[in-house]
Amino acid sequence: MQIAGQVAVVTGGGSGLGAATARHLAGLGAKVAILDFDIARASAVAEDIGGHAFKVDVGNAAAVGAVMAEAATLGALRAVVNCAGVATAARVVGRDGVPSTEVFERVIRVNLIGSFNVMSHAVAVMKGLDVLDGGERGVIVNTSSAAWQDGQAGQAAYAASKGGIAAMCLPVARDLARDGIRCMAIAPGLFRTPMMEALPEETTRAITANIPFPARLGDPGEFALMVGQIIENPYLNGTTIRLDGATRLPAR
Repeated sequence: MQIAGQVAVVTGGGSGLGAATARHLAGLGAKVAILDFDIARASAVAEDIGGHAFKVDVGNAAAVGAVMAEAATLGALRAVVNCAGVATAARVVGRDGVPSTEVFERVIRVNLIGSFNVMSHAVAVMKGLDVLDGGERGVIVNTSSAAWQDGQAGQAAYAASKGGIAAMCLPVARDLARDGIRCMAIAPGLFRTPMMEALPEETTRAITANIPFPARLGDPGEFALMVGQIIENPYLNGTTIRLDGATRLPAR
């Protein structure tokens, strides 16, 4: 699918992987709508790229539907990239002896249900669009994680949420095939995001020691590049791509 001239929705576009993706797609000529809970950050990125910012909690289906309807007024909504998420860590039972059920529910709600909310409301819009050359109407790119397969201690909730994103990729692609809508997922490894940049230098060195090549944190621009390649390549569908420099996360 040609990106120029299309409307692309990017959730979590106020920072990190989402911001890099929003900037990259705008550079390729897309009209970008940023959906983020932090409207100040989203607005700053949108102003830089000539895009539009909307505040929304992706875990709230009704709110997502309302915002998606607004984004659809910008033009043909052909691409959606889900980058919004939280990475709260917690053991199954904490040191205080209390189960971490509330953490688990929140992470699942934001990461997995939030991705589904955005995807489903976007698909409702895409189904009404004209078919492009090759039979496409749109493409969904969801963000999984290397933790989907290599979840570390304390990542039960996060790994479950990202595993759900990977697991639903194929059945969603099959559901939407008749409508000409593709569904893909990217499972990034260790990337240079605000969360990683806040770590002490010695911690970062220890983390990058586990990355075979390139032996460094991933650049958010490399994630964005993969998003663009997925959108442009019509034969990519129904699978999750690990983007991780061949790393495998250790147990802790």
